[in-house]
Amino acid sequence: MKKHLVILAALATLAVPAICSAAPYRPGPYVSGFIGVSVPQNTDVSSYNYGTDTSYSDRVEFDPSVNVGATGGFDYGFIRLEGELSYKHGKIATITEQSGGQSTRLHNADGNLGALAMMFNAFIDLHNSTLITPYVGGGIGFAAMHLSDTYASEYGTDPIYQEDDDTVFAYQAGAGLELALNSRLSLDVGYRYFATSNARFGADRTISTDLKFQSHNAAVGIRVKF
Repeated sequence: MKKHLVILAALATLAVPAICSAAPYRPGPYVSGFIGVSVPQNTDVSSYNYGTDTSYSDRVEFDPSVNVGATGGFDYGFIRLEGELSYKHGKIATITEQSGGQSTRLHNADGNLGALAMMFNAFIDLHNSTLITPYVGGGIGFAAMHLSDTYASEYGTDPIYQEDDDTVFAYQAGAGLELALNSRLSLDVGYRYFATSNARFGADRTISTDLKFQSHNAAVGIRVKF
């Protein structure tokens, strides 16, 4: 029994450097893909109906939805620079009208808000002697926003917000862990806080709508180094 334990211990001792050497730090270009969940934050919405000359202030809540994207960049060692294309989506769950100090929750709210983000990111990699590399960083860019026609029972077939698109400034910050699988492949688990500047929808329509998109995002991805 002792002989077997000694052999196993010796094999384990030899295997550790072999595993570590299988995934050394490797500078150079890379691509990655990721998928996860986006949790949009509650947002204040200002809208104006030109037909009735009426202003509205609402509080909108979203259901969690998808967060998916891809990146391409270059690893310089201490820092990585990359471009990112990603999509985040939020389904409107509730709308609460705020007027005269009172709040009225609308029934059967139905609408969607999506953000196609084009970001330039910079991440600092905290390399160490293990296969796990923590990193922190963030990025700036633009988000092509799309708001669908949004309805509630109280408004019948008339939309509360009208479908439209707008492109606005966006930024994000976050952190994560890279787990090296071998010298080329690694698993990336990360978190990003994403936000946009104020978007205006329907400026040339019957109803204009102003809001910001903010979300907490978690994702798992695969990074391939060349």
